[in-house]
Amino acid sequence: MQYRLDKRSGNELSVLGFGCMRFPRKVNGVDSRRTDELVRRAIELGVNYFDTAYLYPGSEGALGEALQRLGMRERVYIATKLPLGQCRTTADFGRLFRIQLDTLNTDYIDYYLMHNINSLDQWQELCTLGIREWIAEQKAAGSIREIGFSFHGAREQFVAVIEAYDWDFCQIQYNYANEHYQAGVEGLHLAASKGIAVMIMEPLLGGKLANGLAPAARAQFRNVNNNSPAVWGLRWLWNQPEVTVVLSGMSEMSQLEDNVAAADDVHPDMLSASELAAYDKALEVFRASDRIPCTGCGYCMPCPAGVNIPGCFASHNASYSHGFIASYTMYVTSTAANRSSKALASSCIKCGKCEAHCPQNIPIRKSLEEVTKHMEPFYFNGAMKVVRWWMRREKKAK
Repeated sequence: MQYRLDKRSGNELSVLGFGCMRFPRKVNGVDSRRTDELVRRAIELGVNYFDTAYLYPGSEGALGEALQRLGMRERVYIATKLPLGQCRTTADFGRLFRIQLDTLNTDYIDYYLMHNINSLDQWQELCTLGIREWIAEQKAAGSIREIGFSFHGAREQFVAVIEAYDWDFCQIQYNYANEHYQAGVEGLHLAASKGIAVMIMEPLLGGKLANGLAPAARAQFRNVNNNSPAVWGLRWLWNQPEVTVVLSGMSEMSQLEDNVAAADDVHPDMLSASELAAYDKALEVFRASDRIPCTGCGYCMPCPAGVNIPGCFASHNASYSHGFIASYTMYVTSTAANRSSKALASSCIKCGKCEAHCPQNIPIRKSLEEVTKHMEPFYFNGAMKVVRWWMRREKKAK
């Protein structure tokens, strides 16, 4: 495992961080047994930065319990986030923070983030509630070691927020398909120039740059070497000295092992000219198929009408990269179109609740209309009626 220096704190952070939003799950929540195995193995392999959040269902509790059971709290840096949408009074800062400390089984947070700041106005509203003073109190008490923010807004707003406070670190969405999106490379360089550590989220764009990459794009990488698309995505980030930690949401041991292996020999400016050219060629293919820029984060869920919004978008995009038959199967599965309790893209009631929570600012209602036109042709409902009839017939026969 390679490490990079957080200049503000002096901490040596593993270049691969564990993103805890996608801990393995079972029917009733996070799978604690598999999570313990992943956390233990990650620490044994040198991963020392774990990123969670109050708003990630079951994540803080699963991480806190795993570290307590394993006796490994002091071997890692915990990053978690204050849910700003639930902070309506000054007292909410302390109330929520105490809940997080209890849930994580700790008395301090190493890296504490303001979750999803998108504008200077948003930060100024928090300042009106006394967030500056509260942060100062917690840092003085040692309850918060480093303070930062995660960001999903426009680049000019990132610059404004960075300049508005003496931040220790920040977290941005960044990958080779999003080089000039949101904070972008310009924001990365600005933060690094101020000595602010930069943590990267969505390095593989919710898996689109890994398992979801079109065969034609994969071929561009295979022409150079046999590294997996996921490794290609991570190496593009580690090639840049301004990047401190790359967060990966690993829910399988194989993912962890592969990513750690990829992090063993990385350093800034390591990519060759042929490797850099392969990214450009793969990106041309990717952009032709990525019609709706959904990362599958799930912030839009649950939908009041029961629509599986990320599933609808993934199926729609797959029709341009993997063919209509494969994507049609995905769509039927993700929407339960073969059952009576279906929730298709066309089931959208246009309430707009989802759009208020989307970090990518996707016009979800309009995009679901596109999915409906593309994935629900005139024969769709008739075909699904036949499928449901056949399934009932088979069930009775058993």
